[in-house]
Amino acid sequence: QVQLVESGGGLVQAGGSLRLSCVASGRTNDIYHMGWFRRSPGKEREFVSAIGWSAGSTYYADSVKGRFTISRDKAANTMYLQMSSLKPEDTDVYYCAAAEATIATPEYWGQGTQVTVSS
Repeated sequence: QVQLVESGGGLVQAGGSLRLSCVASGRTNDIYHMGWFRRSPGKEREFVSAIGWSAGSTYYADSVKGRFTISRDKAANTMYLQMSSLKPEDTDVYYCAAAEATIATPEYWGQGTQVTVSS
């Protein structure tokens, strides 16, 4: 089992920045990809970004490309999402996820952290 704990959400004005963190514990050697998803009530879950845990390859949704940067610190078992030029439509609950294979079907989820962008 892998446990994930997110932090760093909050309220920010449009154009501002936030950094989310996700700390993994447990069987972290099983992790192949980690990523971020977001969802609001009544909406479908949306992929935001992912990173290959070993090689560090990165992937982004078109909606955040050029504004968000994903990174990881393997020694600290921590993944980050630096969010810049935030827009009101980025308002959502952001979830950290970890996968033993493809990030499309993660086995492990964090509890979520709220990001609110005011206009």
